[in-house]
Amino acid sequence: MTETSRESLAGMLAGQPVLDRLVTLLDLEKIEENIFRGYSPAHSPVRVFGGQVAGQALVAAGRTVPADRRVHSLHSYFIRGGDPSVPIVYEVDRIRDGRSFTTRRVVAIQHGKAIFSLSASFQLDEQGIEHQDPMPDVPEPESLPTFGQLLADTADPKMFNAWNTTPKPIDVRYVSEPAWVSRSKGGRDARNQVWMRADGKLADDDLLHVCVVAFASDMTLLDSVLARHGVYWGTDKVLGASLDHAMWFHRRFRADEWFLYDCASPSASGARGMATGRIFSQSGELVATVVQEGLLRVLD
Repeated sequence: MTETSRESLAGMLAGQPVLDRLVTLLDLEKIEENIFRGYSPAHSPVRVFGGQVAGQALVAAGRTVPADRRVHSLHSYFIRGGDPSVPIVYEVDRIRDGRSFTTRRVVAIQHGKAIFSLSASFQLDEQGIEHQDPMPDVPEPESLPTFGQLLADTADPKMFNAWNTTPKPIDVRYVSEPAWVSRSKGGRDARNQVWMRADGKLADDDLLHVCVVAFASDMTLLDSVLARHGVYWGTDKVLGASLDHAMWFHRRFRADEWFLYDCASPSASGARGMATGRIFSQSGELVATVVQEGLLRVLD
């Protein structure tokens, strides 16, 4: 790769126009009461990105909930791989509207079949006891290379695939050296830590910020499983897919400000790996917790 090509690659995965495309992606079309339609980017890979369908489903749920109730948790299952060439229909079931909590269930449908299901709970703001785990001591995000810069510096041609070279709406800065750079087994204490933020400015809309973080939370999370074994997508014979995804939102945050995604894997077995993630604001507040199990087949 020429120096000019490396500089171009290092700078291409960024920018407000890319983020604006994500916001448009999350702006679902209402086609009937409790029924919405979403689309995938024209440059999508073979399968719809899990974070996209999770974010869109949460938008669908949120648009049936009073504005004074904020989402505090979601639980979801990836049922089938999504087809990026056709729209996704989201059907919302209004399970319950209580005094303090509102519950919604969403099913995403393509070709007449469910590809994804989500349950989400929303709550009125209330006061109560508070505590949290402290944020890890890590370098500031501006001191770390962008994903594009890391990619431009790698000599492994397998990393230059459609997913990695597609412009990203999320700025990702690796704190822990990813397995495709280190190529070593991290052992039981291996973590995957990245700073993230929406790569531009977002409107002052709580639901939008939560949905953007839900989108981003499917990025790099299962990397913490692979980090325990020193293997990585693309560079090794690894087949994987998200199976389920759960999030708890503890405090308000802005997705267009830096947040630390601190991920670890407590277990892998049966061709499945579990990953847990803690999301901290740059000021040190624990704003969300994520748990995901993924299908992971490492082939000989």
